[in-house]
Amino acid sequence: MADQVVLVRHGETAWSRMLRHTGRTDIPLDDAGRDRARALQPVLAEIEGIEAATVATSPLSRARETCALAGLGDRAEVWPDLAEWDYGEIEGRRTDEVRDEHPGWSVWTSDVPGGESLADVVARAQRVIARLDGIEGLAVLFAHAHLLRVLGATWCGWVPDGGMHLRMDPAAVSRLGYEREHRVIESWNAVPDLVRRAAGANR
Repeated sequence: MADQVVLVRHGETAWSRMLRHTGRTDIPLDDAGRDRARALQPVLAEIEGIEAATVATSPLSRARETCALAGLGDRAEVWPDLAEWDYGEIEGRRTDEVRDEHPGWSVWTSDVPGGESLADVVARAQRVIARLDGIEGLAVLFAHAHLLRVLGATWCGWVPDGGMHLRMDPAAVSRLGYEREHRVIESWNAVPDLVRRAAGANR
């Protein structure tokens, strides 16, 4: 089994900057997102075992481009289960816009009309974990905020909506691992200094 899993959220896009739900719409990285992705390269290069790591990415271009700009695209596998939550009729909308029609709505606790349920996304996260169980050493996964938050919660065996308590910023790096036989979060939502500087240069 993978003894450590590094999770990387893709860099910024025009929609993520506006906090729009971006599921299967294939929005590319914006300039700031590309800068953040490039800034990840020296950070990931310092991780022990990165040379032999299994690298996987969502099929969506914003994750694949982040992987490539971070220096790992030449050996990345596409795992369809790493795609972002299918938001159905909520796609492209902000939570506050949806709440104008449905007070208190949350992707974590409410129906997603025409899209995936939380249980559907958890099932995909479980398939990713089962795949990780067949890998030795380090795995690095490039994907999306909600999918990775569900994956982190599922890794720890938390209740299905536990991911709501795990914030994940663009180009953030998180680590999953083990303490003895227990699956743990080793670090979460770390935005490396180089990434912060790249973001600041674009403001």
